[in-house]
Amino acid sequence: MNPLDARIAGIGFWASGLPSWEAAQAFVADGRLPDAAPRRPSPELLAPNERRRAPESVAVALEVALAATRAAGHDPTTLASIFTSGHGDFAITGYMCETLADDPRAISPIRFHNSVHNAAAGYWTIGAGCTATTTAISAGPATFAQGLLEALVQLATGTPAVLLVAYDVESSGLLGTLTPSRGLLGGALVLTRADAGDGPLLRASLRTGAGAPPEGPLALRLRDNAMAPMLPLFDALAAGAGRVLLDAGAAQALEVEVEGMHV
Repeated sequence: MNPLDARIAGIGFWASGLPSWEAAQAFVADGRLPDAAPRRPSPELLAPNERRRAPESVAVALEVALAATRAAGHDPTTLASIFTSGHGDFAITGYMCETLADDPRAISPIRFHNSVHNAAAGYWTIGAGCTATTTAISAGPATFAQGLLEALVQLATGTPAVLLVAYDVESSGLLGTLTPSRGLLGGALVLTRADAGDGPLLRASLRTGAGAPPEGPLALRLRDNAMAPMLPLFDALAAGAGRVLLDAGAAQALEVEVEGMHV
């Protein structure tokens, strides 16, 4: 395929122990960690009561989405978005599967309403008042690469700017034995067309083969989270430039180059 490109207008990041993009950059630069990182994000987009009740998957997704949008200076009400997660909320999905297998009549309607994979996308469009198109993608270990590819295709076909959000949380129970995942991890990019703006340039193309094993500081520290396949790109962004191979599934890799990033 011909390379697809975009400008990076804004970045959001939140991980257990690294609760902002600034903290992630400092960790990549010299291994510094914040003294007292919060256990979970507290997204301003939600009212205080909703902030406490929202699943961790929604909290981390909204936190990085809002951070990236603010960094980009884009109006979230008109920004197309793509939300990517391997399993949505592990705890709720695991609860649903196990309860349906053991005692279907015991399913709780309170927990059911957050069981859909696009729950975070729904919270975002309602909270931000966004009426633009939103998409939810799941593709196993290739989830982030497929989300990035979808964002680049939307830009190439006329969408002026796209918010890409990636997140996964701790897994448990039977689902955790199939897909182990530890801690909270979220990353977001606001991407614009390459001929618009002057942000760092991102160029990507699909190629045959597997993604490269993780090597950077973020990829090694947070490798136990199910969304860890996105981390080589965020290591490159924090370092200022780089070329990475992301697992895109079906014996394919998404080759991504970043240049012009000032840290």
